[in-house]
Amino acid sequence: MTTLKARPCDELVIRSTPSAAPCAKRQQTWVLVAAVLGSSMAFIDSSVVNVALPKMESDLATTLPAMTWVINAYTLCMSALLLIGGAAADQIGRRRIFITGLSIFAVASVGCGLAPGVEVLILARAVQGVGAALLIPCSLAIIGAAFDEKERGAAIGVWSGASAIAAGAAPLMGGWLVDHGSWRAIFLINPVIAVATILIALRHLPESIDPEAQKGLDGRGAALAFFGLGLVVYGLIAASEQGWRSPIVIGSVLLGAALLVGFVLAERRSPAPMMPLNVFRSLTFSGVNILTLLLYGALGGAMFFLPFLLIQVYGYTATQAGAAFLPFTIVLALLSRWGGRLVDRYGARLPLIVGPVVVAVGFFLLSMPGTEGSYWTTFFLPMVVLGFGMAITVAPLTTTVLNSVAQHQTGVASGINNAVAQVASLLMIAILGTVGLSTLNRSLDQHLARSQASSDVHRIVDAARKGFVMPGVPAGTPEPARQAAHTIIADSFLNTIHRVMLIAASLALASAASAALTIRTSPASREAPTAS
Repeated sequence: MTTLKARPCDELVIRSTPSAAPCAKRQQTWVLVAAVLGSSMAFIDSSVVNVALPKMESDLATTLPAMTWVINAYTLCMSALLLIGGAAADQIGRRRIFITGLSIFAVASVGCGLAPGVEVLILARAVQGVGAALLIPCSLAIIGAAFDEKERGAAIGVWSGASAIAAGAAPLMGGWLVDHGSWRAIFLINPVIAVATILIALRHLPESIDPEAQKGLDGRGAALAFFGLGLVVYGLIAASEQGWRSPIVIGSVLLGAALLVGFVLAERRSPAPMMPLNVFRSLTFSGVNILTLLLYGALGGAMFFLPFLLIQVYGYTATQAGAAFLPFTIVLALLSRWGGRLVDRYGARLPLIVGPVVVAVGFFLLSMPGTEGSYWTTFFLPMVVLGFGMAITVAPLTTTVLNSVAQHQTGVASGINNAVAQVASLLMIAILGTVGLSTLNRSLDQHLARSQASSDVHRIVDAARKGFVMPGVPAGTPEPARQAAHTIIADSFLNTIHRVMLIAASLALASAASAALTIRTSPASREAPTAS
């Protein structure tokens, strides 16, 4: 998405290390600095790229499906390897894995910034995702090891607040870099931050492991999840160009689905599964993950398309497009604590029904603007409503995840929920990218037929079919043809965004229904432990 992704569970993989003594105060400060810098890089890069997508597509002369891979290559590797990254940190050493993740992320960022074409950019983004899968769980794990139980909550609060500020400012800063420099600059800043963080880690971070962690890494499970998700996503994206009846599309989706079934079977038999299936015996835990899949899928898919609408149809600069999301971020940040108190007053079930319904209203409002109008009359109110809906949802969702499993499984449960949020975005960007491109082409055909356009208009409009950017107009094209083509393309873009937002609204309503049907427990209580 384009702005702060409100993660459903920030307590990702904190596991205490009973034998480790808390760090000295000065060292704890450096631990927080390193954790914030490391996790912020990973989270920011999953969002800031969106405002640069139209410029990337234009500069690299590529297509919308390729742009979906620029986002999804990163998300695929991060989501498939997130849980095994946390397990590796617990067993091998959190500082060691943290520094490894920083190094991988820095090198991959250089590859992104210097990529000569979209293929190299996609490959480098995938490697970035591997680094992020190591950074994200380690960032919280090193906090858990450095602070005792009495101080840990405050430390996580500092980490969450600093990460939220960084992620909220990222789209605005990224847009400014795109407008005043190059989209490549948003990647080339990362190595500078990574080197500074590595130096802090080497000098100030204590090494820690979890002596109670189950030994062994679930490599087979990680491979099955990676290739299964990858093939499904490949098939969904390829359908936009080859059609749903293509043998490649059908074969990729079926083979990917078979590998994902194999992943579930492998997890049942693995002595050290990355996703223990026994946590899903809790109806509440299963239900809240269905909610997460639907709601965060809608959010990720919608936020992928919005920058194209703002920049290509409304003529926003990349900076202005980044700033357009600030109301969402600010409302979410300011009301998150209030959202947490709703759990204490009403329980988790009611907020988890109301919050997604409010989010659905926000998506519906985003489906209404035409091709013109000021920001304040078109996008400001929907962004405020979306932020309000997510503020109602996030804290109750987090609480429900943690309280729906036994105490010793909270780290695993929160890690699974975070991975589900990432997979949801991965799948919906692929699906909505295909739906969006087919809607765009159909709308272009309808507008051309109704307008009885000239051959000059046809040539300009046809150049817009594979992407989501306004094509260049050949020199010497008459002005009436330019205006007619621009109107047809802008209206078709708008029709596509309207359909995407209505789908997102439907998914948000479905997530509210899943909460109503499955969430029964009070947040103050914890379900009985499940059998291991």
